[in-house]
Amino acid sequence: MASRQEIADFMASEFPQARTLVEEVADRHCRLRYPVAEGDLRPGGTVSGPTMMALADTALYVAILATIGIVPLAVTTSLNINFTRKPLPGKDLVGVCRLIKVGRVLIVGDVMIYSEGQEEPVAHATGTYSVPPVP
Repeated sequence: MASRQEIADFMASEFPQARTLVEEVADRHCRLRYPVAEGDLRPGGTVSGPTMMALADTALYVAILATIGIVPLAVTTSLNINFTRKPLPGKDLVGVCRLIKVGRVLIVGDVMIYSEGQEEPVAHATGTYSVPPVP
């Protein structure tokens, strides 16, 4: 298992372009914050789908790192998202991930995405990651 700080350091080193903040990690769980900027909005003033998809993918990856340790070659094999309501304008997104199955080769999880200040999720994603075999 990797700590919140170890994961935050790894993400900053390997993904310096990412603005996602690691708030909390635990076995099979994480909570991330994404500070929404003007470039993340689409016409109509809502957060773009690709922005929410990236948050979901990152949350799955971070929860996996928190559970099995720093494994750079874990890769997404599938990711599905349902957009449920419009995020609040000018509010951060919060992604809460839980891993449902942690196998030797595949890991499955889901991510609830919230707009800060809203109780109901703005999106729900499910995804599968492939992890390299342990030598």
